[in-house]
Amino acid sequence: MLIDAHCHLDFSDFDADREAVIEAARKVGVGHFVVPGTQRAHWKRVLALGERRDVSVALGLHPYFIDAHRDADLDALAEMLDAHPDVVGLGECGIDARFDDTLSRQWHYFESQLALAKRFNLPIVVHCVQANDQVAKCLKEADLPARGLIHAFAGSAQQAQRFIELGYVLGFGGVTTFARAKRVHEAVRAVPDDSFVLETDSPDMPLAGYQGQRNEPSRVALVARHIAILRGVDEVAVARQTSQTAELLFGLKP
Repeated sequence: MLIDAHCHLDFSDFDADREAVIEAARKVGVGHFVVPGTQRAHWKRVLALGERRDVSVALGLHPYFIDAHRDADLDALAEMLDAHPDVVGLGECGIDARFDDTLSRQWHYFESQLALAKRFNLPIVVHCVQANDQVAKCLKEADLPARGLIHAFAGSAQQAQRFIELGYVLGFGGVTTFARAKRVHEAVRAVPDDSFVLETDSPDMPLAGYQGQRNEPSRVALVARHIAILRGVDEVAVARQTSQTAELLFGLKP
């Protein structure tokens, strides 16, 4: 079985054919989906998806939507986590250094959510773009009991190793399928078998050959194939190990 450890099935991109998208993923062996929340206005629909047996959910405040967030949302997040003990993670949250004009606010919401992750003993789902070193330093200082996932990892082998030494799991997705992504390929080859999971970030982060198209969870099977080739191992072994890692990270029931 495959697990898509990070996909946004709640997004409106899937409103017209969500069930068909899930069925297409099931046909290629995807048995479970982890759906992270991104902003307060969307938490209810994320939680609604979480009522499915094949979906687990996280709740958080994503840095990309910084203009939608208010400090009151942090209190609301705490209330939601308290009311929904079946939530498996806190996120998606983090730092996106491409938007340097909002960095101070991003750090405010990120650090506040790290505190909530510690309070509720939940793994954190981290969005980290062009900020691997700074985020690793912050996570070391936070010392979260449940650690978490570095979603869509696109750094170097050295940065990957630092996150792993801190107890975090890496998310590998569409970027690994591009021939030009040499630095990420090096990281994929270097990390231990139990240090990463597979993800699509659907509907975003398309795979090589699918640029301009909506990404879908079924393509996590293609990610598994590329990872297997890069690591020189059996594709079935990659699927089995990454699913076990995702289950352990998020406390999923196989």
